[in-house]
Amino acid sequence: MKPLDGVKVITLEHAIAAPFCTRQLADLGARVIKVERPGVGDFARAYDERVNGLASHFVWCNRSKESLSLDLKAPQAEAILDGLLRDADVLVQNLAPGAAARLGLSFEALHDRYPKLIVCNISGYGSDGPYRDKKAYDLLIQSESGFLSITGAAESPAKAGCSIADIAAGMYAYTNILSALLQRAKTGLGREIDVSMLESMVEWMSYPLYYAYDGASPPPRAGAAHATIYPYGPFPAGDGKTVMLGLQNEREWAVFCSKVLLDPELAIESRFSSNSKRVAAREALRDIICAAFSELSSEEVIRRLDAAQIANARMNSMEDVWTHEQLKARGRWTTVGTPTGDVPALLPPGIAHVEAMQLGAVPALGQHTEALLLELGYMPEMIRDLRNAAVV
Repeated sequence: MKPLDGVKVITLEHAIAAPFCTRQLADLGARVIKVERPGVGDFARAYDERVNGLASHFVWCNRSKESLSLDLKAPQAEAILDGLLRDADVLVQNLAPGAAARLGLSFEALHDRYPKLIVCNISGYGSDGPYRDKKAYDLLIQSESGFLSITGAAESPAKAGCSIADIAAGMYAYTNILSALLQRAKTGLGREIDVSMLESMVEWMSYPLYYAYDGASPPPRAGAAHATIYPYGPFPAGDGKTVMLGLQNEREWAVFCSKVLLDPELAIESRFSSNSKRVAAREALRDIICAAFSELSSEEVIRRLDAAQIANARMNSMEDVWTHEQLKARGRWTTVGTPTGDVPALLPPGIAHVEAMQLGAVPALGQHTEALLLELGYMPEMIRDLRNAAVV
């Protein structure tokens, strides 16, 4: 038995935040029915063609789902949605601001008819406030939340390389839905969940916010290095490769000086005798570390760091991650089906083996439309008429 066996989720979703949330639910065994626009579908299907002709974002976020093509604005759509929601546990949507309410799919409109239904709305800025109707995409929320102001090099900000605002909102939606399911088991009633991408990212920004509390200066942009702890970041070795290392306390600083740099006196030099002083003198300290590392290969540096029990990492490429020996040793890769063939997939963190999860294929657009309509009691000729009218 999987944790969410028997849970039915209807999702009106596109892009990343909601699809990433509902994929987590599907991984745990929920039946997830994805409602998509006929002929077009989730617009993330067209982002790129990097995975055997399919979009990388879409393959990542949409396995184990059933795809129903349906024009939500067609008069016939209301009866189909009613049939889907009648025994559903969760409705998830991240349509354009106000769109779900205009379709009669707000929590207020649904609660009397479906009192056990949990309704999760994911939006850029939330269901009220002056920004309620403002469009929001991942990069825009990275900017609005202050993330860009502390990320990148001193001379220019940089976005995160993946959709962290979408991921943050998706994960808060996921955990709130799990909490709502537990709460419903006690009360018998569903509830509304309102997840904002902005609020999700600002929660993740709480360390730099507190660092800049009461008018204090914010963390400076420091590239791939830590802004407020030093040495903590990338350093070149003599073979041209980069080693990441991180020191967290004064004991580690002393060990680093004696066992890695082979200069124990450096640990007590007044310029570097506390983290705050090392941060202030980071350029001078960086020159010392780079000079020491220039005599060593990256593997030699890593061996010294490991022997001294100083945290370190290689700066891996995407190719390196696909072949990472730790992931391989722990059996973290499996495969998932797609309309164009099987592709590798990472087992979700916390799931011990593939048998503990649901791992269905990534669906083609509208792949399950006929089966779902038959399940709702539609006859083949009725389905044909709906297709001819471009409703499904």
